[in-house]
Amino acid sequence: MSVPRSLDLPPGVEAHTVDRPDGDIAMLSARTRDARRGHILLIPGWTGSKEDFTPLLPLLANAGFDADAYDQPGQYESAPGADYSLESYARTALSLASTAGGRSHLMGHSFGGLVAQQAAALEPDSIATLSLLCSGPGALGDVATRPLQRMAAAIGKVPLLQLHQLREQGIKRPAQITAFLARRFTSNDPASLKAMTQLLIDAPDIIADVAATRLPVWVGRGADDDAWPHEVQDDMGQRLGTEVHVVQDSAHSPAVENPVGLLDGWLPFLQAHSTLHGPEVH
Repeated sequence: MSVPRSLDLPPGVEAHTVDRPDGDIAMLSARTRDARRGHILLIPGWTGSKEDFTPLLPLLANAGFDADAYDQPGQYESAPGADYSLESYARTALSLASTAGGRSHLMGHSFGGLVAQQAAALEPDSIATLSLLCSGPGALGDVATRPLQRMAAAIGKVPLLQLHQLREQGIKRPAQITAFLARRFTSNDPASLKAMTQLLIDAPDIIADVAATRLPVWVGRGADDDAWPHEVQDDMGQRLGTEVHVVQDSAHSPAVENPVGLLDGWLPFLQAHSTLHGPEVH
């Protein structure tokens, strides 16, 4: 779970809703005011939201990219979906990316990385690059999934607020952040949260399929990331033909813990696989 340090939107970042026949999607967006390099779609993880990328959005815009972060179907402020399969989550990402025009750069954080991998395998020609942050090749390991199995069994039987309070027991945070985390968790469609939890338990490893697309891939994690084991992420990077970039002074959520460090490690990759276009009028 990513924990924002502030709920204030930076200048240039706007909250809005994308109207879709199968359910509206809540987004945070930032648009470059200079020469444009392309579009980036940021996909949040389990129990996360678009706010996980708030500090990163203006940095990407300043670097010449239009950037969107969104709540996945049934997640926080987005409408519930009819299908919570991994393919359905990926189809939503592909649909949102397509509205930007041209091929988008996809960045998936944690569970969002599994969604991004699936999107790449489904429609590689629709994607410019694939970036995986603090994610892994399919399900988490046996040890990590034990508490998730308990969570999956409890969702639908135990009120979400009670589950959230159990997770936060003994943790002290600023009152505004505490209230936001409770609101975000309890706003999830229980069916979506249960589906994401189950996918973290049993999602297949499709790295061979992703590698076969020959898409440019970037892999990164926080120095103290505690989700997928570091050696598992390193092996995934090797299978994808790259190395894992380690973001210092961060754990599982570099986009909020060290957004400048994350961008420093990620931007050269994005620039190498994008074309600078002339200034646009906004």
